[in-house]
Amino acid sequence: MITRIEERLEEYKAEIDEAMILEIQQAAQKILSGELVGFPTETVYGLGANALDADAVMKIYAAKGRPSDNPLIIHVCDIEMAESVVELNWRARFLMDIFWPGPLSLVLKARETVPKVTRGGLETAAVRMPDNAIALELVRMAGVPIAAPSANRSGRPSPTDALTVKEDIGDAVSIVIDGGPTKVGLESTVLDVSGEFPVLLRPGGISKEEIEKALHIEVLLPFDGEAIKRSPGTRYRHYAPKIPLVLTDGSCSSLVDGKKWAWIGISEPEHSPHVKIIFRDVEEYAKELFRVLRVIEKSGAEIIVAQIPDETGIGRALKDRLVRASGI
Repeated sequence: MITRIEERLEEYKAEIDEAMILEIQQAAQKILSGELVGFPTETVYGLGANALDADAVMKIYAAKGRPSDNPLIIHVCDIEMAESVVELNWRARFLMDIFWPGPLSLVLKARETVPKVTRGGLETAAVRMPDNAIALELVRMAGVPIAAPSANRSGRPSPTDALTVKEDIGDAVSIVIDGGPTKVGLESTVLDVSGEFPVLLRPGGISKEEIEKALHIEVLLPFDGEAIKRSPGTRYRHYAPKIPLVLTDGSCSSLVDGKKWAWIGISEPEHSPHVKIIFRDVEEYAKELFRVLRVIEKSGAEIIVAQIPDETGIGRALKDRLVRASGI
C-alpha cells in the first residue's frame, strides 16, 4: 500500500527544475557547514540550520533576536528521520499518515541526539514534514533534520515571500531560496501527542476540527501557560506590525481616535479608512495577513483595525495571530 507521504514525495520531484536543484544543493552544503539558509515551506519562509548542530542553532537565535528558551520546530523529509529525533507513538504515526507532509507539527519526547538548545531546554521536541518540494529536497540533500522558525526578526510578521526574508535578516543568511509566495500563510499547527490526550498548543494550518475528525476524540486546549512553556512560537509577542493593531467585531470609530486608519477583514468597515483591504473569505484573510500587515506599515496609516474572525477552521489560527500581533 502506497502511503500519502510516498505519493507526495514522488510528486514533488517533478516540481523542481535543474536550476533550482543546483541552488538547493548549494543551500544543503551551507546547512552542513553550520550556516543559515532561508527557504520556503507551505506555511511561511523558514530560517534553517542543522538541528543537530548546537552552534549552528545558536546562530538562528542570534539572527532573529529570539530568546534561547523558545524551542524550534525540526523539519524532516520522512518518517525515519522523524524517528531519529523524537520517540514516535501510535497516535503520532497515525497523524503523520493522514496529515504529512503538511502544516502539522507534533510534540513528542525528544531523543538525546537533539541538542537542548534546539528544543529550548525541554524534554520534548516539535517535528514536522513540510508540504513544499523545495523544503523537502533541502532536508533530503542535507541528510540532517533542519531546525527552522520563521525567517524574520523575532516579534515581526512572519515572511511569506523571499524578498521579506532578505529585508528582515538578509545579512544573517548564506542563501535565501526563492520559491514564490507561500500557500498557507500562517505557521503550522503545534499538537502535543506526548501524553495520554492530544493537546493543541498552537492553532495553525491544520484545524482542531480536522484533527478531531481523524482521531475521533476531543483535542484538548492547554491549561493557562502550558502552551507558552511547551510550544514553539508562543512564548513572546509575535507578528506585530510597526504601527498599533486593534481588534473589533463591530464598530471601529471609537478605536481610531482621529488617526489615519487601515481596515482589514472580510466585511465592509464603518466609515472611510485611509486604507481598506477586504478578503474574499477567512482562508484568504489568513493567507495574506502577514503580507498585508507589512504593506500597511508603509501606507501612511497610523493604526490598523482588524476584524475578528470566527474561531472555526483556520479562523482559530487567524484569531490567535491577530491577538498576539495586537499585544493583548
